[in-house]
Amino acid sequence: MELLAVLLRTGTRGENAVELSQRILYHAGENGILGLHHFSLQRLLKLRGIGKVKAIQILCLSELAKRLAKASAEKNLKFSSPESIAEYYMEDLRHEKQEVMKLIMLDSKAALTGETDISKGTVNASLITPRELFVEALQRGAVCIILLHNHPSGDPVPSREDILATERIRKAGELVGIELLDHIIIGNNCYISFREEKML
Repeated sequence: MELLAVLLRTGTRGENAVELSQRILYHAGENGILGLHHFSLQRLLKLRGIGKVKAIQILCLSELAKRLAKASAEKNLKFSSPESIAEYYMEDLRHEKQEVMKLIMLDSKAALTGETDISKGTVNASLITPRELFVEALQRGAVCIILLHNHPSGDPVPSREDILATERIRKAGELVGIELLDHIIIGNNCYISFREEKML
């Protein structure tokens, strides 16, 4: 709260910067300062005492926090380690309001050849098309892939649809010679790896 007050520098009429920060965090909900990630410019501008400059400052603070966390995690990123993958993508995914599935493509030395978002919304076996997924992987010269998606609820336990989609993609990968190494589900500061759980 004090850091947010320092950033805002001034309050409003009848309310100092600390009190304004308290009110912003109240509107951020039970997640406190982490709730700032869910604010849009329009939502911030609806708060009394928040003009365009203050709103942009708050959004910049939120984005800076995400980038710092990701830059720190990048040092330990190893695509053979589900924990390091989860840590690296955690800030990108755990604040999303919808499920986002990423495709991570690796070469024969487990080096990244590319990554892309392949779906947004509910991860449903019928909505993820293995053909499009593997066309992308083949174009990037991938020999193995990792699936990664978030659960906005914060609970990373796989749903029935998660399990069905994973198995469908694994079988399709066998046909085209691209191995599905893992499917990692991101929760709120936690994750589940299909590989670690022996579900792959």
